[in-house]
Amino acid sequence: MPVMTPMQEPRSIMAPPPFRSFLVPGQIVRHPEHPEWGDGAVQSAIGERVTVMFPHAGKVMVNAMVVQLTVLSQGL
Repeated sequence: MPVMTPMQEPRSIMAPPPFRSFLVPGQIVRHPEHPEWGDGAVQSAIGERVTVMFPHAGKVMVNAMVVQLTVLSQGL
């Protein structure tokens, strides 16, 4: 006869905390792959999505998990 063992409790797997960008509105940033866009002002940063207004590209949504924007000044 097979030996019966007690059922194992399922392990809870903790998910990593959600990604949060360190960028805040008002900071001046530069896109490392597009310096021709100029120095942009962060308009919003929600999770990994950062909205930046660049003088030569307009409003651009950047995924901060993919692109590391260079912070030039802390803004206001």
